[in-house]
Amino acid sequence: MGFISSIRQFLSGTRKDAKSKPPCLLAIRSSTTLIVLTVNLAIFTDLFYYALIIPVIPFSLTVQVGIPEDQVQHWTSILLACYSVALFVGSPLAGIYADHTSSRRWPLLIGLVALAASTLLLCFGNSIGLLILGRILQGLSASIVWSVGCALLVDTMESAVGVAMGYVGISMSVGLLIAPVVGGAVYAAAGYYAVYYIAFGVVVVDILLRLFMIEKKVARQWINENPVTGPSETEASQIDIEQAAPPSGRRSQDHQNSVQASEETGQLQQDHSEEKRTDTANPSSQGPMTPNKRTHMSRAIKALLKSPRLLAALWGLVVEAGIMMGFDATLALFVQNTFDWNSTAAGILFLAVFLPGFLSPLVGWLSDRYGAKWPSLFGFCLTIPLLICLRFVTQSTIQHKILLGFLLSLLGIALAFANVPLMAEITYVIEEKVAEEPDVFGEKGIYGLGYGLFTMAFALGGVVGPLWAGYVVASAGWGTMTWSFAAWAASAAVVIYIWLGAQVKKTEDIPTAQQDATATNH
Repeated sequence: MGFISSIRQFLSGTRKDAKSKPPCLLAIRSSTTLIVLTVNLAIFTDLFYYALIIPVIPFSLTVQVGIPEDQVQHWTSILLACYSVALFVGSPLAGIYADHTSSRRWPLLIGLVALAASTLLLCFGNSIGLLILGRILQGLSASIVWSVGCALLVDTMESAVGVAMGYVGISMSVGLLIAPVVGGAVYAAAGYYAVYYIAFGVVVVDILLRLFMIEKKVARQWINENPVTGPSETEASQIDIEQAAPPSGRRSQDHQNSVQASEETGQLQQDHSEEKRTDTANPSSQGPMTPNKRTHMSRAIKALLKSPRLLAALWGLVVEAGIMMGFDATLALFVQNTFDWNSTAAGILFLAVFLPGFLSPLVGWLSDRYGAKWPSLFGFCLTIPLLICLRFVTQSTIQHKILLGFLLSLLGIALAFANVPLMAEITYVIEEKVAEEPDVFGEKGIYGLGYGLFTMAFALGGVVGPLWAGYVVASAGWGTMTWSFAAWAASAAVVIYIWLGAQVKKTEDIPTAQQDATATNH
C-alpha cells in the first residue's frame, strides 16, 4: 500500500484493500476508555478555551486592536455573540455531515483545523475583523466537537449512554470552573501571551489524542477479517468492541422487559453490523449524497423533529443552559456589590455551583436504569425553590454568605440532575424511533444530528440566559432575576412531566404482546 493510500486510510478510516495491515496498538487505540477520554478532553478543551480567553478579551480590543475604552463592552458582546451564533448554526450541519461519512474521524480533524486557526487568530489578530473570524471559527470547532463527540460516545458506550453523558457533564464543569480562574491569574502574573500558551498546550494534547484514537467500527474491519493479528490483541479488541456494538439495536433499561425481544434485537443488531461493515469496506458507497439520500435524510429529520419527547428535552436543555449561563454573567457582579468581594473570592464561589457536576455519572446511571423523565423532573423541581430563596440573600453578613453558598451548592446538584438525563434522552428518543421503524434513519443512524440539535439548544440557552439575567438585574434587581428564573424552570418542569419519556410504556407493550401471542400459540 502506497503512501497516498496510507494517508487516505488514516483520514477516512476505511480499509483500502485486504493486504492493508492493522494500525499499531489497535486494541488500545479503539478501547472504550481511550475513546471516552478523547471525547471528553475535546469537550473540556472547547469550554476551557472558551472561558480562558474571556478575561483577556478587553485587553485584545484595547491594546491589540485599538478599540476606544467606551466601545469595549459593545465589541465584547459582539465577540461573545459570534461564538454562540456559529455554534448554533454549525451544530446541525456538523451532525448531518458526521452521519454521512464512513468515519467520525474526518469531522473531528476538520474541527482541529478550525480550532488551531481560531487560536492563532485570537492570539495574534490585530483587527476587529480577525477577532470576529477567530470567534466564528471557535464556534464552528465547538459545534463539531459537541455534535460529533457526543454521537461518538453513543456509538461507543452502548446501553450506558447516561453514564457517558455524565462524563460529559464532568468535562463541562471542570472546563467552566478552572478556566476563568486560570486565565485571570495567568494574565495578571505573566501577561497576555502566556494565557494563549496554556491554550496551545491543551490543544496540542487534544490533537494527539484525536489522531491516536481509532473508532470501534473502523477497528472492526481488521479484527473480524485479518488473521495476522496476534491472538491476545485480537481477543482483547473483540471483547472491547463487542461491548460497543452499533447503537441501532440498543435500548435503555426501561425497554428491556422481554427476553424474546432482546434476542430478536440482538439478531437484528448482528445483521445490521454485517451490513455496516460491508458498506464501510466499500469506498464507492461513501460518495456524495444522491437525490434519494437527500430525500431519505429529509424524511428522517422530520420523523425526529415530530417527537414530543425530543422537543421537550430540547426545551429543558435551553432552560438549564440559560440558568447556568445567566449565573455566570451575574453572580460575580452580585457578590462584588453585596459583599464587596474581589474576583478571586467570586471565582471560589463558583466552586459551589460546578463541583456537584462530578455527580453527573451517577445521575446518568440513574437515567439508564429508570429513564430520563424522573431524574430530570426532580432536578427542575428542586431548582425552583432554590432560585426563589436566592432572592433572600441581600446583606453582607456571615449568615447571608453561608446561605448563598449553601443554596448554590444545592443548585449545582439540581442542575446536574436536570441536564444529564436530557442529554441521554436524545439517544433514547432515537432508539424508540428505530424500534418502531427500523429503517427510518438508515444504516448509519442520526445520532450526529440528534446531538447537533442538543448543541443548538445549549447555544440558544447560552444566548438567552445571560441577556435575560443581565437586563433584569440592571432594571429590577437580583431578587427579580432569581424568581423569574424560577418561573422559567417551572415551565421546563411542566413540559418534562407531560412529554418526556411519555411513550416508554407504549414501546414496552409491544414485546409483551408478542410474548402473550407466543404463549397462546404454544
